[in-house]
Amino acid sequence: MNNSVLVEKIAASNDLSKGDAESVVDSVFAAIADTPAAGEEISLNGFGKFKVKDSAAREGRNPSTGETIQIAASKKISFTPPRLLKTA
Repeated sequence: MNNSVLVEKIAASNDLSKGDAESVVDSVFAAIADTPAAGEEISLNGFGKFKVKDSAAREGRNPSTGETIQIAASKKISFTPPRLLKTA
């Protein structure tokens, strides 16, 4: 499924125009993207949880030369689906 299919489904099921449904979808995705950037967790009942995880600095290898390199610490967004979604 892509954004346009999602917009069509939301428009059809809620008696909205495609433009209105598209602005709803865009604002939901924007809220989901902005919240972890602020360091907060998003928990959507029945869908899953988005949270920011810290990744420590570590050593790695350059695959082409085999040289040891330092990989900087970073933050990553992780998604954890609920058990019901995993089993489906």
